[in-house]
Amino acid sequence: MTPEFLTGFFFESIKTAIMLAAPMLLSGLFVGLLVSIFQSATSINEMTLTFIPKMLAVACALLFFLPWMMQTMLAYTTNLFTNIVTYIR
Repeated sequence: MTPEFLTGFFFESIKTAIMLAAPMLLSGLFVGLLVSIFQSATSINEMTLTFIPKMLAVACALLFFLPWMMQTMLAYTTNLFTNIVTYIR
């Protein structure tokens, strides 16, 4: 195993992990931003107001993106198991 191979292998795994986490993180970020803008416009300083909308947004994003996420994970795992002989050498 060469250092270039290991660097490429870890880059692909980190890229896959970021791609899988991005939809939930971005939806939580967007909803949190909207709720904080609403709180500043109305002068409501309730800290617990952000939890429920964020949780719902992340759950909806998970349900919406789950087929794509499963397909991405399946393709990565299939590629990993298919080329495991090459990785061992």
